[in-house]
Amino acid sequence: MLFKGRCSTLGPLETMKVKRHWNERNRLMLTLELAVVLPAAALVILGALHLKSIQRDRGVQAAFQRDFNQVLVIAEKQINRKAFELTDDVQEQFPSAGRACAETMDRILATHPYIAHLWVYDPDKGLTFRSQPTRLKDPVFRTEAEAFSSMMVGWMKIEGMSTTKELQEMGKKGRHYSFSNRAPRGDKWAYQSAVLFLTGDSTGGHKAVGGMAFDAEYLRDQLFPEALSAVLNYQEEKGEKNHVVLMLHHRYEMTPLATSPGWDGGTPEVERNIEGAFPGLTLAIKLPGTTLAAMEQRFVRTSFIILGAISLLLAGGLVLTHRNISREMALAKLKSDFVSNVSHELRTPLSLIRLYAETLEMGRLRSQEKCQEYYCIIRKESERLTALINNILDFSRIEAGRKEYDFRETDMRELVHNTLDSYRYQIEQNGFAFEEKIAEDVPPMRVDREAMARSLLNLVNNALKYSQDRKFIGVNLFRDNGSVKLEVVDHGIGIPVQEQHKIFEKFYRVGDPLVHNTKGSGLGLSLVRHIVRAHGGEVLVDSAPGRGSKFTIALPVNPPRANGARTATA
Repeated sequence: MLFKGRCSTLGPLETMKVKRHWNERNRLMLTLELAVVLPAAALVILGALHLKSIQRDRGVQAAFQRDFNQVLVIAEKQINRKAFELTDDVQEQFPSAGRACAETMDRILATHPYIAHLWVYDPDKGLTFRSQPTRLKDPVFRTEAEAFSSMMVGWMKIEGMSTTKELQEMGKKGRHYSFSNRAPRGDKWAYQSAVLFLTGDSTGGHKAVGGMAFDAEYLRDQLFPEALSAVLNYQEEKGEKNHVVLMLHHRYEMTPLATSPGWDGGTPEVERNIEGAFPGLTLAIKLPGTTLAAMEQRFVRTSFIILGAISLLLAGGLVLTHRNISREMALAKLKSDFVSNVSHELRTPLSLIRLYAETLEMGRLRSQEKCQEYYCIIRKESERLTALINNILDFSRIEAGRKEYDFRETDMRELVHNTLDSYRYQIEQNGFAFEEKIAEDVPPMRVDREAMARSLLNLVNNALKYSQDRKFIGVNLFRDNGSVKLEVVDHGIGIPVQEQHKIFEKFYRVGDPLVHNTKGSGLGLSLVRHIVRAHGGEVLVDSAPGRGSKFTIALPVNPPRANGARTATA
């Protein structure tokens, strides 16, 4: 109950200090406004103007479209890269001109199931054409093989020489010759892609045209869906969360040939025609469940809401900063008063000790009873001085994070009784009625004996200081469910409700004339709270002005076990 306060009447010197205090605070607030508020306000205004310009210029849609185009470029590269890897793998195993036969080509088909047809055209020997042997029993596939073979025979007879020259030119540039085919599937058609390349004889002089056709079902069910999913996964691996879906369709048809997971139909936002391994196909991208126009409106609306929230936070931050600056300056003033109060408290017992010691030293007292009285006064003032210094040292250690508590198994009943017994004489000398109630069922607990004794004495000492006519102190120790409670009750001046949450702050003093006239360091209750919290407990207050106060220390019966010493920080 370390009450702390100030008188309302100010002298000339105090008036000058208050004016200086207000001038310093106003100067700090003006600096804060110039350094923080004005730039932040300018940033908010510029952000709002920028959003207005975006809304006018439809820049959000353009930005999304650029991003979508970039994704489609990546998807096209992924699909082409996969197709050319498969083509190169076949080309490496392809027989040279003159050695191509049904057996060697069937072996390649067996190890590469994604190939539907394989052929080689030699101007001297004609066309050697092979299809997947295991699928030729399927009439639909056989029809496809016969049609494809007839097409290649006619093509090579008419344009074989020109195709060979074109392949030579494209090979120099590192490009592949690809073309698409519509494979019959009953009354429908399936997309199929084929690649042409040159193959030579053992001398490398004579050239023949080799080729392969991808299986239409493999493209539709595996390569295309896997490539689209790989693009989205690649974006996520780069840390870009995907909100888009992809689709692949024939250039002149909108029916999807393959889609990524999550495609929900609708009109694509951006499209790109594929060049390379799969001519005739188009990549499309969109946002599932929404459109770019709706996204733009939502983006602008959300941005304005965020700007409004930032403005409110800025205003709130200014208010909080003003309060914190005022509080810090008030704290600085309290610290100055603390030094003055502590100096006074130190000077008073030291003066008394010196006065009575000099009297005893000079032998002016003839009565042994008088000497004993002086010895008692010196002892009490020494104890008061020691308690004050211990409080200051403890607070300093806590502030620096160096305060350590030595937890030992302790009989709380004995600790409370012995602590009160050593202080009983001072309580009775001040004319207080004292009541001590210690329950029998209080269990032993792991506490720091010295720290808990100091907490109890601080509470009792406050009761002594701030009680006027109704001089009563009661101390109760009892068990309440899972905790042990230590109560210190007095009939003193009490504490207003609005100030009860502040009394545990360092240096704070309640604004009461009695508190102002009673000197104190302003650390007692702050130390009590630190000590109790270091023990895993809490300290509570129940008080009303003119009706006294009751402070309760609640400690858990089974706190987290501490090994040896524990360091407490402020």
